Amino acid sequence: MDFEEFKEAITKDVKKAVDERLGTNTEVEIRHNNKTNYSYDALIVRPEGAEVGVSLDSDQLYKGFENGIDYNTIVSGAADQAAKALKEGPEFDIDMFSDYGQMKEKLSIEVISAERNADILVNVPHKNLEDMAIVYRFNVGMTPEGRGTILVTNDMLDKYGITAEQLHADALESAPEIRPVVIKGMSEFLAEMMGAEQAEMLGFAPVQDEPVLVASVPDNIKGAGIIAYTDFMDKAAERIGGDFYILPASIHEVLLVKDDGMVSKEHLEMMVKEVNATTVDPSEQLTDSVYHYDSKEKIFELADKFEARTKGEKEIVGKEKGSLMAEIKEKQKEVAATPKKETPEIKPKAKGGEAK
Repeated sequence: MDFEEFKEAITKDVKKAVDERLGTNTEVEIRHNNKTNYSYDALIVRPEGAEVGVSLDSDQLYKGFENGIDYNTIVSGAADQAAKALKEGPEFDIDMFSDYGQMKEKLSIEVISAERNADILVNVPHKNLEDMAIVYRFNVGMTPEGRGTILVTNDMLDKYGITAEQLHADALESAPEIRPVVIKGMSEFLAEMMGAEQAEMLGFAPVQDEPVLVASVPDNIKGAGIIAYTDFMDKAAERIGGDFYILPASIHEVLLVKDDGMVSKEHLEMMVKEVNATTVDPSEQLTDSVYHYDSKEKIFELADKFEARTKGEKEIVGKEKGSLMAEIKEKQKEVAATPKKETPEIKPKAKGGEAK
């Protein structure tokens, strides 16, 4: 069967299977969904009359079918996932969702590529940060798949009667509280992600004065948004000892490299592009750019702008540059290859339909 036939069939069959598992009636439909860096046809499953539901990627389900997985196995697996999420997911208080006074305490910040997500940004409040965009999510609890979130849309702002400026200000207050900044040396970060035993086998152990730091949030999920926090840059500058470059390892974390003349902007840019092209999944890429923070002038900007503004190239210490670049490049790849747990997006049902 082709994709259209597959979607029609799986909508009916997953509904039947989930109804049997839960002993209740569900509503199942296909709705096009835009996520960071890509879009897909989502299979939305929710209890009959409910305000929220579970979103499954029907594109991925169909790829499994094309690759030879039995159709009934796909239906069973999708039904199991949906039923578990509906049964074990967080209780959703629609009255609380309607009250911005309560919801603003759940606001978090993410950064995404403005160019790659132009379609999403048409419908959501955002603030430009060089070639990135700051977007906002409500954190509504833990699901079996991880942290449940709702992307804030322009329609939500209209219903709340607030401005994008107020949303941004509120998010800057709440986000650091519920998703605080975590800065670690690269070796310490990799050791924790791999586990003590494997890290010891590979020779990763915390070292003093590492040239590369990793910045994210406690769960390392979509933590690159910390670069938009009010005092992040100054705290990072104090930790690293002055000016630094910011490398977008992924949407989950950023690397901080001290600007001490040991590496050039061009080398860092080549490294980011290569790692994105060979290691980072497209859905988790942030940008191919390199950024810079001038700790004296307190300016965050693209590295190109920094060089143009300061009108001069940093002197590169050639003898040591090669080994340092190799170390940064290798560890950037290891960070990018670290598996991340998918964050489920909870779909609130707006009046007259589901929020886009």
